[in-house]
This record gives sequence, structure tokens and C-alpha cells, in this order.
Amino acid sequence: MKKIDTKKVFEVDCDFEVKGFAARSEFVPAIDENYLFDPKTTLAILAGFAFNSRVLIQGMHGTGKSTHIEQVAARLNWPCIRINFDSQITRLDLVGKDVIKLKNDKQITEFKEGMIPFTLRHGMALVLDEYDAIKTDVSFVIQRLLEEEGKFTLLEENEIITPNQHFRLFATSNTLGAGDDLGIYHGTNLINQAQMDRWNIVASLNYLDEKHELTILLKKLPFLNSKLHQDTAKMMVRLANLTREAFKNGDISNLISLRTLISWGKNIEIFGSVKTAFVLSFGNKVIDDEKAVIAEFYQRVFGDEV
Repeated sequence: MKKIDTKKVFEVDCDFEVKGFAARSEFVPAIDENYLFDPKTTLAILAGFAFNSRVLIQGMHGTGKSTHIEQVAARLNWPCIRINFDSQITRLDLVGKDVIKLKNDKQITEFKEGMIPFTLRHGMALVLDEYDAIKTDVSFVIQRLLEEEGKFTLLEENEIITPNQHFRLFATSNTLGAGDDLGIYHGTNLINQAQMDRWNIVASLNYLDEKHELTILLKKLPFLNSKLHQDTAKMMVRLANLTREAFKNGDISNLISLRTLISWGKNIEIFGSVKTAFVLSFGNKVIDDEKAVIAEFYQRVFGDEV
């Protein structure tokens, strides 16, 4: 392990010591040189790595919650595995299951470990993505892991696994486990509040301010820095913020996230038209009852009809 200069690497002042691995492994995420770190969220994640705290990051879709954890891990050279939860993920997927193998021309049954035992043994950061989509029976599988020294009982093998000292646990969610008040995150579930209480750190990641979002957009899409598009990126971000305000007020049911902005920019480069790219990236996702609102926003910012 080596000491990390958080000011140099993440541009954040950190009052505690952070260490990372000296060498990279195949499980370390790739570094995105253009990634822009949110200071408060970064500190929460760094605390998780430094003190083995369980960290949950909550925020709306497209804010980069999972990517934030992965990019911190990438700069710490910390092996990281991400599991995207949906209604089909079962206990067997996480813990492991018996599989039939052919050995010496004979069929044998052998237990194949799931992701939880694998990350526990190898000292990795485990990221539970879309944690509020986890089924109740599956969520109890990780309850013991939420304790700092939480050992894991592998019933199938009559074994108790002591976590490797470098094992870390993170999660991301759109809601805070109390249900979807906005009615836009279908498939999310209520999370046992006793389990929510076990998360040591809960951080909230919102959309970036206009200045920082513009910086990311120009880094990701250098062609927008050209004379032809000198104001395009600014107007794109301005339009995105209009949709977010309308979304908060309940006027529309969809919004332009940073992810959508990047897709829009890429499509401008492909199709050579800001309007066409907008329709293909976002306009066609909007329901008919809300198209007039979106068209008004576009006309207000770009001075053109959609």
C-alpha cells in the first residue's frame, strides 16, 4: 500500500490518511482522465476506503453515483466489482450455487462461489448498484456484511468467511429505501430500516452546477470547443437545467441528465445537426403530453422549433 495525495489526485483536502495499492490488477477500473470529482461525495467514498466504512450514495439517475465510486477506486488501484441489481438477481447469484461439471469423463456436482465470497476472499470493493431494486430476501444476504467486521456464513459449504482486510462495501440508490415518492423509479422496493441504519455513511450526489457540467461536456466532447459550436455546449446545459427544474415541479416526467447530454453531444457529431441529435437523444423519449413543454424549452434556448 502507498499513501495517496488526495489534493493532487482528487483535488480535495482530506484530514485523514488515504492509502491505495502500489500496483494495478485486472479488476481495477480504467481511469477516466476527464472525470470531475464532487468534493463531498469524494470525501465520503475515501472515508469508506480508509476506515472500512459502509457507504451508500443516493441521488437521481444520471448523476454518476456508481462511476464516482469506480473512479475513486481506479485512482487508488483498488480492485472493484460492480453488481447491477434487478428483480432477477437471486441469493444464488450472490452466494453461489451447485453446477454440474465433467471431470474424468464423469459428471460431478461442484459448488461455484458467487460474487460475495469472491470479493470477500480477494479483498475487493463491492459496489451494489441500484440497491433499492434489491428483493427483500436477497437484501438479508448482505445484512451481516454491513457490520465492520461482518463475517459471512456460507451455509452451502458449512464455512464462515472472514473478510480480507481490504474488502470494502458500497451501494448506490435512487431512493433512500422508503419508496418512490416521485413515481418514476419503477421496480424500487422498500428497504428494511434496520438494514438502512447499518450504513455508516450516506452521501447525496446531485446534478453538477452549470459551470462544472460544461467543463465535463467539453472534456468529453472536444469538438464542441470549435468555432462552429462555441455556444452550443452552454445552451445544451441551460436546456438540461430547465428540464430538471420542470421535473422537480412535476411538470414533466423525464429530464436531461449528464449522461443524456453526452449522448446528445455525440449525436451532434454523428448527424451534424443539434436539433436532430436532440430529438434522437431525448425528444423521442418524451411522452406526447409533455412534448409541447420540451419544445417550448428548446425554442427558448436555441430560438428554433423542434
